[in-house]
Amino acid sequence: MLEYSKTILSKVSFDRTLFEKELLKAITMVGEQIESLKAWCYEKFGNLYPKILDRHFKLSH
Repeated sequence: MLEYSKTILSKVSFDRTLFEKELLKAITMVGEQIESLKAWCYEKFGNLYPKILDRHFKLSH
């Protein structure tokens, strides 16, 4: 599920609303791989959507 989530997030990253919606889905789907998803998201989208990432990754822990 992690690779699938990465693919989807990459494809919707052009739209803030879609990205946030898919990020929420990804967080619930990846289970124990949440730290890998978090690291990847910050590396790939950290300068594009930092507030969205901070908000949702802080809520997931």
